[in-house]
Amino acid sequence: MVIDSIMSAFNELMSIQHMMYLMGGVLLGILVGILPGLGGIVGFSIMLPFLYGMDQTSALAMLIGMVAVIPTSDTFTSVLMGIPGSSASQATVLDGYPMSQKGEAARALGAAFSASLVGGLLGALILSAFIVFARDIILKLGSAELFILGIFGLSMVGVLSGKSLYKGFIAACVGLLLGSVGSAPATGEFRMTMDSYYLYDGIKLVILGLGIYAVPEIIDLLVKNQKISKAGKLGGSWIQGMKDTWKYKWIVARCAPLGAMIGAIPGLGGSVVDWIAYGHVVQTSKDKSQFGKGDVRGVIAPESANNAKEGGGLIPTLLFGIPGSGSMAVFLGGLTILGIEPGPGMVDENLEISYIIIWSLALANVVGTLTCLLLSGKIAKITTIPYGYIAPVMLMIIFFAALQATRSLEDLILLISIGALGVLFKYFDWPRPALLIGFVLAGTIETYYYQAVQFYSWQMLERTGVIIIIGFMLMSLLLSAYFKRRSKKKDIAANNIEKSTISNHSYSFFTGELFFVWALMLFALYALLNSLPHEFLGGIFPIIISSLMLLFGVLLSFQLVSVKKQGDILNTSLMQNGKLSTYWTTIWKNFLILPLFLLGTWLIGFLPSLTILFVIIIRTKIGCSWKRILLITSIAIGFLVFISNVMILHLPSGLLFEFFFKG
Repeated sequence: MVIDSIMSAFNELMSIQHMMYLMGGVLLGILVGILPGLGGIVGFSIMLPFLYGMDQTSALAMLIGMVAVIPTSDTFTSVLMGIPGSSASQATVLDGYPMSQKGEAARALGAAFSASLVGGLLGALILSAFIVFARDIILKLGSAELFILGIFGLSMVGVLSGKSLYKGFIAACVGLLLGSVGSAPATGEFRMTMDSYYLYDGIKLVILGLGIYAVPEIIDLLVKNQKISKAGKLGGSWIQGMKDTWKYKWIVARCAPLGAMIGAIPGLGGSVVDWIAYGHVVQTSKDKSQFGKGDVRGVIAPESANNAKEGGGLIPTLLFGIPGSGSMAVFLGGLTILGIEPGPGMVDENLEISYIIIWSLALANVVGTLTCLLLSGKIAKITTIPYGYIAPVMLMIIFFAALQATRSLEDLILLISIGALGVLFKYFDWPRPALLIGFVLAGTIETYYYQAVQFYSWQMLERTGVIIIIGFMLMSLLLSAYFKRRSKKKDIAANNIEKSTISNHSYSFFTGELFFVWALMLFALYALLNSLPHEFLGGIFPIIISSLMLLFGVLLSFQLVSVKKQGDILNTSLMQNGKLSTYWTTIWKNFLILPLFLLGTWLIGFLPSLTILFVIIIRTKIGCSWKRILLITSIAIGFLVFISNVMILHLPSGLLFEFFFKG
């Protein structure tokens, strides 16, 4: 059976159709990677709606192509602009950008791409070996073990996403409650729907991912209103960068497995793997003098680790249904859309699909690296385009993707509402991955909890597998606390933590973070009151989550007030400066474009409102000629109309259109 699955997977992998879709995913991943701040979560969220109706293996090829190449392509922004392409490429900036400033951008990219390639291949190899050797153990896992694994994932997210423990837990609770909207798994009762038929089926992952991640990043870049990069060409030698990777091959040999292991721990992944690898190479190097000034080792270590983490992240995602990171959470949603149920069955009923995913990951790393090398010169020029041209195109894609959920105006209403929440999360430095993973895990944890209690009662805590997983969870919590303490000490040594903490909290106290916490507590109170009338099995999950959220909200409120009192003198000077309040005002002025677009869609229709949106953004941000504005807008709208006709997608027509032409 295993041999048959391997042969069938190999034949599918080598088919022309599979290779074409894999290449398509790679190209999309490169496009997402070169736009700063977007990353895998946004890319997957945009792609998810287009998976409906696609052939299963072809859709998988596109998803895996994007999974593999984003950690490679986001290096462009880190090196050329000094802006992390995603949370997993932050450490690359420390030495990659200084190398670019010294005229060694090509060398830095060559080292990064070759290290990413080796790291990605090692990650796929580790995933493949894990499936082979752990197959029998995985098949013995029951609902009790899977329930505890879900708790394991949540515990890691709460601790490691952000500087504040309370913010991490509250964000995870928000995600769990949003994931509880709709029908209860055990009883079928409708929860927190506010009598809206639209919410009876729950909140769609596509809309949540776009609202929490894509909208805030685009608004932030609109506020800055700059060219993505000032560099128009690359300097240095690609060959020298590849030679550097070979020269420091033992750094890759250490950091790639390290990245795979960290990626396999739910919640650790993206935001810490590059820093851990970077810290490791600094600590183990004899000559530390050039780190932070353009040392190629500071590029090789994080890049090999963050690519290997994708293979590691697929271990809990595929085998246990527990996303190892925010992007894996959306990837998990993609598998569900395709009718693939992640879990122990992936090494039994779906073994062929498992091998297709693993080998596609390895192949996509090779294709992605070569493509990035070939396109690097052109991409360097793309990054010099002012963001005022790119932003409306990205908003068009996001709106179009959101409409794939139910193809109604409610999709856009929910997108912009969640987008406002995402802007607040980003502005107050709250951990958005915690919310997203909590949302994805909500249904899994609740379902496995009911099954575990029904089959084992509280004796499930005596099962060997449960005890082992709890042991790993406690060990991971201790490790995370250790890394957090070390990170805090480094920040203090660099004289950053006092300034950022007092600055953030002074601003938050006077202009909204405390009120934001209270607003989230009101949401928790609503969830609690809404769940109390339900049957025990239908209401117990949101009751527990909302109660915990209220507790953490009270503790965080006291913490914010305490920090404010300790920083009164500096707070006053910061508020007199006025820059923070100006920045806040600018954010919401730019965000106001979205509800106005929604109002226009309701009145005059989607396409006319989108046309106006293009004109307003390009005119106000770039100030170019009307001829150029009309040309760009016409091309974009024409492309959208073409795609809509191909997909037979009806775009909202508007109240006035309905009144005059159908009334």
